[in-house]
Amino acid sequence: MSDKYVRIALVTGATSGIGEATARRFVAAGFGVVGNGRTVAKLAVLEKELGPAFCGVAGDFGSHTVLDRLFAAASERFGRSADIVVANAGIGLGGSVKNADLSKFGDVVRTNVVSTLALLQKAAQKMEVKQLRSYPQSAADIVIVGSIAGRHVSAHSAVYAATKSAVHGLAEGLRREVGPNGVRVTLIEPGIVLSGFQSAAGYSDELVDGFKTKFGPVLIGADVANAIHYIVTQPPHVHVSDIVIRPTRQDYP
Repeated sequence: MSDKYVRIALVTGATSGIGEATARRFVAAGFGVVGNGRTVAKLAVLEKELGPAFCGVAGDFGSHTVLDRLFAAASERFGRSADIVVANAGIGLGGSVKNADLSKFGDVVRTNVVSTLALLQKAAQKMEVKQLRSYPQSAADIVIVGSIAGRHVSAHSAVYAATKSAVHGLAEGLRREVGPNGVRVTLIEPGIVLSGFQSAAGYSDELVDGFKTKFGPVLIGADVANAIHYIVTQPPHVHVSDIVIRPTRQDYP
């Protein structure tokens, strides 16, 4: 079974938005995918729809038990370890520094920064050992979904932007650490992507409608997934370290 799939990928936040679109894009390209999400029913739907190329692992990826299961599932299902990890899962929080709901900020930091760091650390440790033996014959990719908000802070999401700025720092530090050993670390910074993210972050309908009016057509998950697929299909010696992707009409941020 290990030779059946072009590459093996782990994707967090695979039950919606960019994560789901990436899982679908990878399966269409002949990859085996282990997808993580908290919605068991949605993972079951994806498993039925995408077939044996997709395996779901439910739970909070910040849990060490779930994290271990994610990596183990790749070998168990596809016969070899993952050579792509897409750190996509995250949550938003609307509001400026002056008025954000700080009672929710701890959860945002834990998911977007602490749990993501745990995922990056485990991925790097596993991939680096393999690449020390097999680079440049094979590629290993850690793709981190950041945000344009982490580069250019906007008032309506400043505290969320702070967590993405932290993730951007982790991405650059990890790239410098493992890149010389053949592991590619890529930060992708999307602009406005229409998904369930906005409602979960507490963005008002008026604000979202304003995005559509001012910047539309806005991005959808498949647009970002196509960029991620481009990143991981480059030859092993070619590293796309950063991509900013935004709607054509989005001037700021």
